[in-house]
Amino acid sequence: MDLNKILDIDRYLLLSLNGSDSLFWDGCMQVYTSMIVWMPLALVLLYVILKNNNMKDFFMLIIMVALVVLCTDQISSGFCKPFFERWRPTNDPMLMYAVDVVNEIREGKYGFTSSHAANSFGLATFFSLLIRKRTFTISIILWACMNAFTRIYLGVHYPGDILGGTLIGVTVGWVVYKLYSYIQKRQNRRMRRDWISTNYTKGGYLVSDVYLFLMFLYMTFAAIPVISFFVFKV
Repeated sequence: MDLNKILDIDRYLLLSLNGSDSLFWDGCMQVYTSMIVWMPLALVLLYVILKNNNMKDFFMLIIMVALVVLCTDQISSGFCKPFFERWRPTNDPMLMYAVDVVNEIREGKYGFTSSHAANSFGLATFFSLLIRKRTFTISIILWACMNAFTRIYLGVHYPGDILGGTLIGVTVGWVVYKLYSYIQKRQNRRMRRDWISTNYTKGGYLVSDVYLFLMFLYMTFAAIPVISFFVFKV
């Protein structure tokens, strides 16, 4: 299959998944993709990390998380976008008038790869490996997938952009976790506690704290349509 055929499929998938005739879903997707709606959840995650680690490990984890975001963002936005120069669908001269643009959201000129997908899957991968709880892993991956899908719905990324960003995110998240694990082993600082009590995950985090995070995650999912209603009056 040649590159042109792949690009044709990518365009077809975009037009099949982009937008809808529903102002309700337009509002939900716009709220979901914004950073501010997830700030309370980020604070809960910060609390969980702080509660389950000493201060030295806590600050080490903050550095690792910052490293994940820095690497995914720089690889995606700092290297891939200017290197490949692939138009965003909303700015692509060949497609821009066929794309369903939501509330005039067009964003930057180039879109390959998606920084949203890279950042989301980078964080999802890192925290899944860190906490090691199946329900947490499924939920955080669902969050990342939905975050990535909103970019297609809003027309600012092709599915191929999302796939590229996802691969970057998973790779960076895995590499940074391995770096963190290596540092911890060198310092002999982390002891697995799953063999001591079922109250802990395989990563050594209190199950009750993980469920607290999941409760806030799904509460945010449920709150997004309500926020959308009041913000956009749909």
